[in-house]
Amino acid sequence: MLMLRDLQRLMADTLLGSSAPDEPGRDAPAQPAPALPALVSRPLLAIHRNTCVGTLGNALSLTFPAVLRLVGAGFFDTAAQEFMRAAPPRSACLDDYGQQFPEFLAHFPHAAGLAYLADVARLEWSVSRALHAPDAVPLDLTSLAALDPALVAAMHFVPHPGISLLRLDTPADIIWRAVLDEDDASLRAVDPAAGPVWLLVERAQAGIEVRRMEGSAWHFTQRLCAGVSLEAALAQPAAERCADFRLVLADHLASGRFIGFIPFTAARNA
Repeated sequence: MLMLRDLQRLMADTLLGSSAPDEPGRDAPAQPAPALPALVSRPLLAIHRNTCVGTLGNALSLTFPAVLRLVGAGFFDTAAQEFMRAAPPRSACLDDYGQQFPEFLAHFPHAAGLAYLADVARLEWSVSRALHAPDAVPLDLTSLAALDPALVAAMHFVPHPGISLLRLDTPADIIWRAVLDEDDASLRAVDPAAGPVWLLVERAQAGIEVRRMEGSAWHFTQRLCAGVSLEAALAQPAAERCADFRLVLADHLASGRFIGFIPFTAARNA
């Protein structure tokens, strides 16, 4: 008799793995899976498999619409099904599914000639993350004014949960916009080798924004969002040092990109 865990694993393999239930035209797996209990209806299981694959594929297409348009439906469906087998969902929330898809595309043999594809997917995942991030109240700047000046240098900022910082080797932001705007002229004019780019992705009042940043400002921001102290964020190599970090920090604070801060004493005791 199969244990519940074994049955669940067998069901998962049947739904997303190579042991599809009696589908016409599908080659038999080299290593046959253990037989499902007789009480499991093979035709109904096939319907369930099609629903499962279709639902996950639709979730991926909604999260990565530019990738879908770049490669076409047939290529995308093939990649999506390979990805489902390699990385099945770990959560019932479909908005959480697809985080590993960009890295999958980066190593997908059939996409080897599309160096920009994984970068576009990385950008689209960050856009989805910003879109579905929980609401958070921006940092009250009066609380900073009341802080002991001696603690300012050692404080840690807490970024908004929807903020993402991307360093990409290709101009994925231009490609992404041109594809979604169906701007073929702009797409033809893109130089895929015109990188790298440093991007900030956020959900603003007007919607999702993708902003390019100078490399030095991006490195400064990345350190702040990673939870290092303000003093450590300022201690950048000369090649990365921001010309005026005060303006960058002021823009972040005014734009609500931080939702809190941790004084040095609290961070040390955490």
